[in-house]
Amino acid sequence: MLSNGTAEVIDDHEYPATTEELIEDCGDRVLELPNGSETVSDVLARLESETFESADDAHLTVYSAVSNKAVGRVGYSDRDPTPVGSPYSPDAVSF
Repeated sequence: MLSNGTAEVIDDHEYPATTEELIEDCGDRVLELPNGSETVSDVLARLESETFESADDAHLTVYSAVSNKAVGRVGYSDRDPTPVGSPYSPDAVSF
């Protein structure tokens, strides 16, 4: 997901770093997601200001704060059956 050199820019940033510093340094980088794209600035702006102690902290924060453009079908899981009464249940079909 962190394509076009974004991961490297985050890695090369000096830590500790604040959210604002990361936005200034790599906020214009575009993250290509399965259902669109968004900038690092868009992602980090969703969060409260914090201080990242390492590049790993920054990576994890960016990964966890991307929008639903990063997921396939919202609410979909192929692991478990749909619970009764779920808003994601398929409509009943009569044959």
